[in-house]
Amino acid sequence: MAFLKGPNGEDVLPIKINGKPEPLDMNRVFPVVSSAQDKIVHYAQSATPEQAIRASESSYEAFLKWRQTTHTYRRDFILRAADLIESRRDKFVEIQVLETSCPLTWAQFNVQLITGCFREIAANISQATTGELPPLESPGALALVYQEPIGPVLAISPWNASMVISGRALAAPIAAGCSVVFKASELAPRVHHYIVETLEDAGLPAGLVNILQAARDHSPAVTEAIIAHRAIRKIEFTGSAAVGRIIGQVASKYLKPVLMELGGKAPAVVLKDADPKHAASKIIEGALLHHGQICMSTDRIVVVQDVAEPLIAELQSYLTAHYPNGAGYAVTKAQATRAHNLLINAQKAGARFLIGDASLRGASLTPTIITDVNSTHAIFHEEIFAPAAILTIVKDENEAIKVANETQHGLNAAVHSRDVLAALRVAKQIEAGQVHIGSITEYDEANIPIGGTKDSGWGRNNGKYALREFLVEKTITIHDPVANGNSFGTGK
Repeated sequence: MAFLKGPNGEDVLPIKINGKPEPLDMNRVFPVVSSAQDKIVHYAQSATPEQAIRASESSYEAFLKWRQTTHTYRRDFILRAADLIESRRDKFVEIQVLETSCPLTWAQFNVQLITGCFREIAANISQATTGELPPLESPGALALVYQEPIGPVLAISPWNASMVISGRALAAPIAAGCSVVFKASELAPRVHHYIVETLEDAGLPAGLVNILQAARDHSPAVTEAIIAHRAIRKIEFTGSAAVGRIIGQVASKYLKPVLMELGGKAPAVVLKDADPKHAASKIIEGALLHHGQICMSTDRIVVVQDVAEPLIAELQSYLTAHYPNGAGYAVTKAQATRAHNLLINAQKAGARFLIGDASLRGASLTPTIITDVNSTHAIFHEEIFAPAAILTIVKDENEAIKVANETQHGLNAAVHSRDVLAALRVAKQIEAGQVHIGSITEYDEANIPIGGTKDSGWGRNNGKYALREFLVEKTITIHDPVANGNSFGTGK
């Protein structure tokens, strides 16, 4: 791991531009804290706007060369990188747990899914970059429609799925022929640096990925400096809707397109003929996975009254049997406290705890299910992002659909029913990018599209869908000067 040493022996993650670490400025160094261990585990250098500009310039120079590579060359590179990531599984798992305090199983899953994402992207390069020969009306004319890389990309990745989201944010544009300025998460910079280091060991050219991170108070100026740079042609951002709005506003100021995957408030809809035991297992796993810190986490339970009582009993039973010691840790104490306050404030305003009491133990929130929540409560609108969910009892299928759609978010959802046709009917009416029947709300695979509707963003990730986001059509026409009818604009 490419740490630099501070004056007192501190391990500091640097800014890397054109493959080389920038000199340390100890006045712009910030700590990275493990919430599970409640201690500083290392430090990271916070970028300046000037460094952001140089990273963008370096990225453009690398792009001019990389865009000339063949699709097979890029495919082979992505496959080598996947193999190398897989071979370093244990180290990647260790670093994820260290920085984000995630469960061991979640860290292992991240390695597994990102290698799958890399390989699926590699498998689709030939198809995605294939152009067209559309027919023309003009005699003796030929049109060539190429698929070209859009150009240097700013990728801004979060900490909560620190390998999956950042890995595909790098693999798709690189496979398409683009370069990347990679803004690593300030909460998981070592994971992100190790991914880039692994890509370098797989043969990544210098400057093709320039990695920097910024402390929270430095981040707005650094981000705008990159977006404003003429070299940057697209932004990929995964994070909260609140920050997404800011990114979108800045990008529109400079007329830059954005691929956004934002927050969610995923409903798990339980229809009258559902199996309560099966539904409860998927709901609890969906709400508690990684301490509920996934944008696709089960945030709401919408249950038809016919099956409400047995479902609640099964939820309690599954939680007691499988999570006797809680659901792990939030990435920071502040994150756990925010969720705690949302729940307690709702309770004070009339909501009721069905399961759990929203109590805190350091950075760990007690798994909690709350009911009698209404639109005057902040928790009704805001993503909880913790091992907690809102349970709402409805009279029938139609009301379930209405309640499921009573949110500005539209990322993921789940439907539980023994009647597949009924489940499909409901799934088609839920306003979300992905709806999973009989599974957890977070379900994802490397070859299916993922993305949001409404306030959960736009564009799609994974496989061929991600590649398309970083390719643009370019049309070249050829005209025979002696062909009859070559008189565009004359009306003849």
